Amino acid sequence: MINASMTHEEIIFELKKLQDDPTMTTKSIYSPQANDYPENQLPFVEIHMNYLRKNKTINPSQYLSNLRIMIKKRG
Repeated sequence: MINASMTHEEIIFELKKLQDDPTMTTKSIYSPQANDYPENQLPFVEIHMNYLRKNKTINPSQYLSNLRIMIKKRG
């Protein structure tokens, strides 16, 4: 279970688990600033870590819980 006071490492670990889970829809996105990544595709983990870094008041545990619901493959 994830708690509200997660470390960056714990958040990254959970995001990587989601990324590697075939039952989840995880996509990279194009970013002109993503020069360190192939074809400027910002990876799923980086997308969500950037969001959490910018929005420091968000509870990471709740965010990951909601993310799991939103990216779960259906049907």
